[in-house]
Amino acid sequence: MKNIALRPTKGNKIANRQAISKTLLELGRKNRDLLVLTSDSRGSASMVNFGEELPEQIVEVGIAEQNIVGIASGLAHSGKKPFVASPACFLSMRSIEQIKVDVAYSQTNVKLIGISGGVSYGALGMSHHSVQDLAVTRAIPGLDVMMPADRHEAKKMIEALVDYERPVYVRIGRNPVEDSYLSEDYEFEIGKAVTMNEGNDITIIAAGETVRVALDTADVLMSEGISCRVINMHTIKPLDEKAIIKAAKETGRIITIEEHSVYGGLGSAVSEVISQNYPVPVKILGIPDEPAITGNSKEVFNYYGLSVNNVSNLAKQMIDN
Repeated sequence: MKNIALRPTKGNKIANRQAISKTLLELGRKNRDLLVLTSDSRGSASMVNFGEELPEQIVEVGIAEQNIVGIASGLAHSGKKPFVASPACFLSMRSIEQIKVDVAYSQTNVKLIGISGGVSYGALGMSHHSVQDLAVTRAIPGLDVMMPADRHEAKKMIEALVDYERPVYVRIGRNPVEDSYLSEDYEFEIGKAVTMNEGNDITIIAAGETVRVALDTADVLMSEGISCRVINMHTIKPLDEKAIIKAAKETGRIITIEEHSVYGGLGSAVSEVISQNYPVPVKILGIPDEPAITGNSKEVFNYYGLSVNNVSNLAKQMIDN
């Protein structure tokens, strides 16, 4: 059984935003056209060091999310490579018209980084949770949508995006993330899913911080004699349809896990592919049609069944049926 990630030691305390900030600083030193734009979010985006070392390459717009997208679009038209770092809940909702028209429709080379996405703002509740952003952004023509699983993938994703000429929305969380990869020694390709663990009995497809949940679930299932494939769908759009269809044909059952509403996100994208190409049972795990409870990410994940125990039980039920 092939597995490229089983399993990094638990306890990593590095947030994806820190990995992205460090990578942008390294790249910004070499490329004066690389710019970072923040909306009173320099601290929460971990861009303080970037601003201190490269003050001429950072633009502070203030709490004006619609303006920040328009300004980034103008800078891109001027030949710059702008990376917008703003809270996902506001960037994907307050600025959606500017993203649709100024960025996607105009095909400007703007990279939108939605920070503190999902439920990582915790106790601030529905106004600050961002669990509809994938549904909204992936429906916009010309806009790619991505989510890194950990610090290693966050770094490789940003490195790939610097010279990627399409507009992109990247969603990351706020808190430290357990590693899913042992190292950066793997091939990252935009639009190409990564099979983290081979298996033949069932497939779990995850993205972002739920990838580690999927990997840990595969470990539990393996200890019980169940062969579980794990696919990291780091690019929600363009979706790796071949990997999904292959998994459906070879394992016959699919579970999706996401820090997002069960409507319009990863599960919906996977189901669209399955239903039109090779129908098999699919279970979508995510946030139901209600305001997510308040609490830290782990508490919210456990409450809604985005946990190793719940996913492994669901997998066994699907196999038994």
